[in-house]
Amino acid sequence: MSAALFVSVFLIAACGLIYELIAGTLASYLLGDSVLQFSTVIGSYLFAMGIGSYLSRFITRGLVGRFVSIELMVGLVGGFSSSILFLGFAYTESFRLLLYGMVILIGTLVGLEIPLLMRILKDRLQFRDLVSNVLTFDYLGALGASVAFPLILVPKLGLVRAALLFGIINAGVALWSTYLFVEHIGRPIALRVMSAVVLAALCGGMFAAEEVVSLAEHNLYADEVILARNTRYQRIVVTRWKDDLRLFLSSHLQFSSRDEYRYHEALVHPGLAALPGARRVLVLGGGDGLAVREILRYPTVEQITLVDLDPEMTSLFRDHPLLKRLNSGSFSNPRVRVINADAFVWLDERKPEPFDFVVVDFPDPTNFSIGKLYTTGFYRVLARHVSEHGLVSVQSTSPLFARQSYWCIVETMRQAGWRTHPFHVYVPSFGEWGYVLASKHGYELPTGLPEGLKFLTVAGLPQLFDFPRDMQRVDAEANRLNDQVLVRYYERDWAQYAR
Repeated sequence: MSAALFVSVFLIAACGLIYELIAGTLASYLLGDSVLQFSTVIGSYLFAMGIGSYLSRFITRGLVGRFVSIELMVGLVGGFSSSILFLGFAYTESFRLLLYGMVILIGTLVGLEIPLLMRILKDRLQFRDLVSNVLTFDYLGALGASVAFPLILVPKLGLVRAALLFGIINAGVALWSTYLFVEHIGRPIALRVMSAVVLAALCGGMFAAEEVVSLAEHNLYADEVILARNTRYQRIVVTRWKDDLRLFLSSHLQFSSRDEYRYHEALVHPGLAALPGARRVLVLGGGDGLAVREILRYPTVEQITLVDLDPEMTSLFRDHPLLKRLNSGSFSNPRVRVINADAFVWLDERKPEPFDFVVVDFPDPTNFSIGKLYTTGFYRVLARHVSEHGLVSVQSTSPLFARQSYWCIVETMRQAGWRTHPFHVYVPSFGEWGYVLASKHGYELPTGLPEGLKFLTVAGLPQLFDFPRDMQRVDAEANRLNDQVLVRYYERDWAQYAR
């Protein structure tokens, strides 16, 4: 009996933490700024748990029946929370209100669970043993959930099915409790029927999970969703309209196949064409293989090393027929080596092995985990891996729509010891887009370009380095690991254009 009770405590704790993690992850996927979203979600959730714990004092009779009912409510609301939030983001203008309302409701219900269970068990165990055992299994359940969530649940089940699975566990604990405490329940049959109904609803949700996500995403994205996948690090969505493929990472557009050539030609060729002797090239990020495709135009390049965090991303662009065609099968080229690792950690731990040319193609700094890759610390570590006369090309967001963010990146590289050469191009899907070429000594425009380019010409290169008045330099602080001003700049800059 005791073992069964403490297993229940373990499962209850795991379920409660999973709902909290799902809400924080969804908020960071859909709203950006993961530190802000997780901080506010966790704070609101803990506050609500405190409310629930306080309210438990007013439940004085029928403790077991109330406990079972609360478990069923937690399972039902928590289990469908991810589905509701996905649909709410797609179909309402009040997503934040829905998000925090859901967090407060689930947190309040979860806050009722442990106090009620401890009161139910107080006659079975001494107070000392009751508190220590219940809290021990509560914390163990939280640990199990926190480890399983990123390693198993998100990549294998996705956010919608993960929530539903733990809703089923909550409802299972409720049903189980009607047998463990049958002598304390006035109407066990009614509670068992309710448990069965909730379990049936949640199991039905498991079967309909893909339809729910598809319904939400078809409203979020203007075009047909042909691929959607959760990974440990992000949600990957690919859409198609006629011959236009678009990649979205955690709801942010990464490219349109109709004009990505402009972006990637500008990212690679102004730098690499100026290094006729370049043999070793490093690409950080760029898991779509499109920058690698451009680098492979240079027969003198002997080795290309690509470091991207997400193995799901590089596998997709290596194996999916449409995506492989887009990057010309670049990941299958014998000159290319793919490493799945955190670029900052990989650079920091690797002994200096100079590269002639480096492409830094990370997503925009929408949160602090990405923002660390735009700091003085990162650019100083990078400098150890660039040859004395090598060049670095960094995608640097829009100097028009995110003007202070762009010049913050330039200033950050300058303060990290680089000589910077800012430039920009027009990409129809993004508007004006900015880059920074960086060197240890100097830079001269190339006198030739590879054949077969669709956009760049030697005659047009000088224009890329000329900034009109509304994109010229503005004051900005450097972005540092202990104070990521860039993320704040970025959020403020783009908020001006949010609908």
